[in-house]
Amino acid sequence: MASWTRDFVDIAGVRTELLRGGQGAPLLVLHGAGGNAGWLQYHDALAEHFDVLVPSHPGFGETERPDWMETIPDVAHFYMWFVRDLGLNGVNVMGHSMGGWLASQLVAMGSERFSKLVLGAPAGIKPEVGEITDIFLLSPEQVIERLFHDSSQSPEYQQIFGQEPSPEVLAILTQNRETAVRYTWKPYMYNPRLPFLLEQVRIPSLIVWGREDAIIPLNCGELYNRALAGSTLKVIENCGHVPEMEKPQEFVSTVLEFLRS
Repeated sequence: MASWTRDFVDIAGVRTELLRGGQGAPLLVLHGAGGNAGWLQYHDALAEHFDVLVPSHPGFGETERPDWMETIPDVAHFYMWFVRDLGLNGVNVMGHSMGGWLASQLVAMGSERFSKLVLGAPAGIKPEVGEITDIFLLSPEQVIERLFHDSSQSPEYQQIFGQEPSPEVLAILTQNRETAVRYTWKPYMYNPRLPFLLEQVRIPSLIVWGREDAIIPLNCGELYNRALAGSTLKVIENCGHVPEMEKPQEFVSTVLEFLRS
């Protein structure tokens, strides 16, 4: 395993939880609505080639949330300051689900600051076919069930989801859910302006989707592919909403081929 650390950094006055490991060009990884699941196998594999940074968003985990921060674009401004305050250059950005929406908003604010964009089944665009599952109407257990097409394919499923959370972890998960509601509600999980903003993005982009995604329709991947000039849409077969967990080897090989080209 690559060595990694958990630390706290000050970003524009916000105490921010950060996992970091590896070396090379920076790769900023933005988690989804469930929160930061910790240092996972795919982080470790990518850290063999990149300086991998996995922060917890404001209001998630042990990262503070300023009172004024209410929307995904607000959080994208925070990550502009994150890149600035840590002195990062040539940053590659990866985002999963809600974090993919966040990554998209971030590069749309100034794509010249970033090298490449990787989106794993991002929210952010309203589908033309199907609809984004309202995860806030489901129990946490129901959400976890829908994340995977076949959870037995995931080498980390039991480690991440197979144990009853402690009271401390449960409190963080509840806080994460409340923060996700705050950031993504009305309209739910999309920004009607985002497709138009993405048309001005001028960096190479990869979109990765599980064919059997039961959370966000594959049609959203097609719409991202249409909005991002020159982007590539890679569909992983027999896979659900979290290919980085369900099929980490295929996910990593796809991402490395893109980032190292």
